[in-house]
Amino acid sequence: MAILIIFVCIKQVPGITEVRIDPKTNTLIREGIPSIMNPMDKNGVELALEIKEKHGGEIIALSMGPPQAEEVLREALAMGANKAYLLTDRVFAGADTLATSHTLALSIKKIIKESNEKKYIVICGTQAIDGDTAQVGPELAEELGIPQITYVQKFEMSGDKIKVERVFRTEEVVIIEANLPALISVLKEINTPKHPTMAGIVDAYDKKEVIHLDAKAVNADKSKIGLTGSQTEVWKIFVPERKGEHIKLSGTIEEISNELCQKLKEDKIF
Repeated sequence: MAILIIFVCIKQVPGITEVRIDPKTNTLIREGIPSIMNPMDKNGVELALEIKEKHGGEIIALSMGPPQAEEVLREALAMGANKAYLLTDRVFAGADTLATSHTLALSIKKIIKESNEKKYIVICGTQAIDGDTAQVGPELAEELGIPQITYVQKFEMSGDKIKVERVFRTEEVVIIEANLPALISVLKEINTPKHPTMAGIVDAYDKKEVIHLDAKAVNADKSKIGLTGSQTEVWKIFVPERKGEHIKLSGTIEEISNELCQKLKEDKIF
């Protein structure tokens, strides 16, 4: 019987609400800033644990980043993931979403080939709080040649088929079914991640290993990874300045609506 492999893609992001930008390189300044696991990726790990509890399988946490990104993978191991892989190499640096998804796909293909298992699911957080593009999940599915379902808020699985609720528009959802292998990207509404236990934290550091993979290990074509393989270029990035004063409106709904419309007219919004 085939063993289900549950991949969870994780990103290490700055753990602050206000970012600082390097004006010369147009990149985030990360030095001296605490890093955390991307919040929606935690929901992805929690869903992986729920799937494993109901259907069995092996959870593999996967991330791409500098060596310090190992910390978020240790957190995933503490939560209950079985294995963790960190794609880390200087040539991976500067990757846009396309180059990132290509590199992640190479590692998943390598793991699948070595395990001789074809039954798998890939779980991503819908988007990361530092980039907010929501592109890596769909692009990764395209690289793998498997179905994708984004903005998932409810999940069910039976045999080799998954059934999910996907947010479509405000106040609207669609129900979609797909056969495995498949990729889903999840919203925070899907669950509430549990904190790791003390025993889980000890195991994550003393008994479990984060396996490092470089470009050579995944047989990467250097023209398709990192800055060289990126199809987008950041010309300018900045933190918008706040302008004007905050206005607090009070009264009935009708009074608030009328006052708001009047303020917008005064500001020549319409």
